[in-house]
Amino acid sequence: MKKILTAAIAATLALGSMGVASAAEAQSRGNYEQRQDRRDDRRDDRRDERRDDRSDRREDRRDDRRDNRADRREWRQDNRDDRREFRQDQRAYGRWQQSQRRYNAGRYYAPRGYQQRDWSYGQRMPSYYRSNQYVVNDYSRYGLRAPPRGYHYVRSGNDVVLAAIAGGLITAVIAGLFN
Repeated sequence: MKKILTAAIAATLALGSMGVASAAEAQSRGNYEQRQDRRDDRRDDRRDERRDDRSDRREDRRDDRRDNRADRREWRQDNRDDRREFRQDQRAYGRWQQSQRRYNAGRYYAPRGYQQRDWSYGQRMPSYYRSNQYVVNDYSRYGLRAPPRGYHYVRSGNDVVLAAIAGGLITAVIAGLFN
């Protein structure tokens, strides 16, 4: 009888522990499922946030592109203005100008075989005029601007001509600078 009683107690304890284990398992399974649900909810929230962030980023990128377009337009406009100013500066030499003041520079002698003549823009000065006798080196004394690189002033009669050093191509004529 003792054996049966011991066996009964052991069986009760065994079944009881199984019940506790199964209850614990059920509880842990429930917690697991609840945790999974919570994780899924968080993931969904994160996805929604990411979508919102993406759409915000897209809008930001679009705004940036619009800003960049405006900057590019402004840059182009500035470039155009710079080119326009450069062209105006180049034209400041003027193709033909009447001198405001007359200077005494001594008597003029034309090169042998040449007569005094009126030069105009685009013509070429003969090589005789490129000698030091006709080149005006003290241009500031006569109220002239410094010639651009590759050019010099040449006296021809009472006029001064801005011509290329290499080919003699006339860029500007200042009429009546000398008496």
